Amino acid sequence: MDVLSEVLSICRSGQAVTARFELTAPWALRSEGVSGAMIRMSRGAPFWIQLQGAEPLRVQAGDLLMLPLGAAHTLYSSPGVKAEAFSNLIARHAVGIMDENPLVFSHGGGGDLTDMFSAQLWFSAYCRHSVFSILPPLIHIRAQDMPLSSSLANTMESLILETLDRRPGWRLSAARMGELLLVNILREHLGKEAAMGEGWLRGLTDPPIARALMRMHREPQKAWTVDSLALDAGISRSRFSERFKALVGATPISYLTSHRMALAAGQIEAGTQHLSRIAEEAGYESEKVFSRAFRRWAGVTPSVYLQRETARMKAAAGGEASQD
Repeated sequence: MDVLSEVLSICRSGQAVTARFELTAPWALRSEGVSGAMIRMSRGAPFWIQLQGAEPLRVQAGDLLMLPLGAAHTLYSSPGVKAEAFSNLIARHAVGIMDENPLVFSHGGGGDLTDMFSAQLWFSAYCRHSVFSILPPLIHIRAQDMPLSSSLANTMESLILETLDRRPGWRLSAARMGELLLVNILREHLGKEAAMGEGWLRGLTDPPIARALMRMHREPQKAWTVDSLALDAGISRSRFSERFKALVGATPISYLTSHRMALAAGQIEAGTQHLSRIAEEAGYESEKVFSRAFRRWAGVTPSVYLQRETARMKAAAGGEASQD
């Protein structure tokens, strides 16, 4: 049973923007955060990364970094170097419409070279709410700890270099290769026992609970009850409810509602279906009932949610370039 593959199959990247920075020591760059997930890998001299309120972390060549929700961070060749905003450099070097073209620039004092490869990926609301929201703000996969470290680092480098050539189909290729990196980074991260300690991820470690999660993910519109889920799980109702709450951190019906709402949020953002159809696919008998449930989950109505997310995406359209 591979519930993780089923969940991640919904996490499709609609767009990827890539960059290559040739950084020579001393150097330091500050990002106030980006829209989307950020993946970074480097060759050459090691560097440091620091998130707000956290201790600096040393990164070696070939290591993979992922910021699932694009958290604010600073990169530097060594501690103590004054950081310059990414936005200043990107504004000077970007070509064409922001977030639609690969970015290349050189920066630093002429010392040891860190060749930095970056990919910024945009995912659906479902992926952000159901997967990325329960991940740590920074995932660091060390090359020395990864069985596939060499091939993944090569994939990352190939992804960036191919987009720089802008051969036909490069946009789609970048998005799909970005998804491949995401799956492998999460597989390595979630392979650590401590990483499975939150939310539905922990539920995947228990076969009966994992079966129930799979059924909810495959058929979210079905009129599930605790009894029917317990029957599928193959254990008693009381034992199922107790184990589900202990592992997942929510009751079965509460989790199902959140799952439905995250899927619906993605459809609302996509703007390709009428609200009545979205409500039906989420298992609700009417727009009115669905809208009430969505408001309890999101704090706003579906229409206000769409306006808010559209405004957020426009404000963040420049990625690192729009920040500071």
